[in-house]
Amino acid sequence: MKGRGGARTLARRVALASVLALGCATLRGLSFQEPTVELKQVNITGLGLSGGTLDLVFDVYNPNDYRLRSTRLEVGLDLEDTRFGDALLDRPLDLSPTNHSQVVVPLRFEWAGLGAGARALITKQAIGYGVTGAVLLQTPVGDRRVELHGRGSVPLRKLVP
Repeated sequence: MKGRGGARTLARRVALASVLALGCATLRGLSFQEPTVELKQVNITGLGLSGGTLDLVFDVYNPNDYRLRSTRLEVGLDLEDTRFGDALLDRPLDLSPTNHSQVVVPLRFEWAGLGAGARALITKQAIGYGVTGAVLLQTPVGDRRVELHGRGSVPLRKLVP
């Protein structure tokens, strides 16, 4: 009987070692590609005497064959070369493999310090933007910090159509 128990223990150890080796080989085969993040739209969600709120609508594409989980998204926004503010999204986001996700980041701003021309921005159909920031990601190959930089033109959805 002692021989059978030893054989079973040995078989379990061999099976465990095989599973671990296969898992390590699978992880070695994984590579990380940075997701692309593009500002698609700026929605005015509120305006007041002291400032307002915007929703920044991003398209995030995960090119990897595995799910990414974002733990934090930090972004600074310039509109028409005027700094509008900084936003932080501290809630987790799941980014599906090889798929696009829409991510909405709220931003609060104050008129003070924006300059006299800042209010005129809300009358435009489209505005030039610049974004900087970072997204923190959890991946099967370790945690990653992806820097965000972008410039372009984006439609501005009015508070009242």
